[in-house]
Amino acid sequence: MRVSALPLLLAVAGGVPAARADWSLNMTPGVTEISQAVFDLHMTIFWICVAIGVVVFGVMLWSIFHHRKSKGAQAKHFHENTLVEIIWTVIPFVILIGMAVPATATLIKMYDKSEADLDIQVTGYQWKWRYQYLGEDIDFFSNLSTPREQISNDSEKGENYLLEVDNPLVIPADKKVRFLITSNDVIHSWWVPAFAVKKDAVPGFINEAWTRVPKPGIYRGQCAELCGVDHGFMPVVVEVKPQAEYEQWLADVRAAKAEQAAAAQQEISFDELMAQGEQVYNRACAACHQVTGEGLPNVFPALKGSAMVLQDMAGHIDIVLNGKSGTAMQAFRDQLSAVELAAVITYERNAWGNDTGEMVSPAEISQRTAASATE
Repeated sequence: MRVSALPLLLAVAGGVPAARADWSLNMTPGVTEISQAVFDLHMTIFWICVAIGVVVFGVMLWSIFHHRKSKGAQAKHFHENTLVEIIWTVIPFVILIGMAVPATATLIKMYDKSEADLDIQVTGYQWKWRYQYLGEDIDFFSNLSTPREQISNDSEKGENYLLEVDNPLVIPADKKVRFLITSNDVIHSWWVPAFAVKKDAVPGFINEAWTRVPKPGIYRGQCAELCGVDHGFMPVVVEVKPQAEYEQWLADVRAAKAEQAAAAQQEISFDELMAQGEQVYNRACAACHQVTGEGLPNVFPALKGSAMVLQDMAGHIDIVLNGKSGTAMQAFRDQLSAVELAAVITYERNAWGNDTGEMVSPAEISQRTAASATE
């Protein structure tokens, strides 16, 4: 059931449409067997409700019309009609049973998470997702990639505005994938409409869901829980690949991980660290501390002119790596590579007029990270 918004746009614009839009007034059929079953169940219940409404309101309107006062109708007084009470008890009971049978069958399918081909742990962070492929040694974060210029209306919105990420979740086509969904901070909700998968990510708990996507492609969703001030900046993007392409993707990710480890041992110039650090900062830090480094008063501290940034390098490195308990400051040790961590710390210590002249090497970050892992 879809309703075109074109007539309304024509009326508002005086006959000249500025844009064409469709208002979807129904749930999506999706691309999986489960999503189709959910859609069919939804439509079945919908039409049952429509039929009930037609009968009930039809009888009511007929009674009002044929027993109106102008025709001399007199109200009758009666009660305790056993037959009527049996009828209006039995009919709803039969209707509910008719609804319960297909609903139960669909729910049983939805909760059958056995015999999965791949297990992925999905962890919600403010405001990003972490994907850990259990048994595959694959672990990465997925962040919003919509440029800040679009969000602040300084440039034209892209096709997938607020529904695009730097690292999509990649899964093989026609394989049963089980998701173990949890959270690192507040309650989130991992939602992909095309899969009919929507599960809350609750700190300290693991919820399970699964999907089997027969058709390769890119499918988009988002966090469906009000998880904070930037709630709308937490999209979900799933890329479904044929098995051969998925295997190649696994190999490419492992190779990139090895390259990152090797890059952490190489010397990088101050200018290179500053250039990469600005990119990392704008992607991972600017949402809280602002592009100018001035933060938000009484919410997020300023980095520009900060005593810690200017005078306490050890403390600066520690808080970036390990976060700060009881605050919104996350631990970036697992979210960024050693090169990215060294770059962003160097950038913060030398941007916005801080000008300490100090730089942090990727090797130093690697040593600190290794030391923290053994403690």
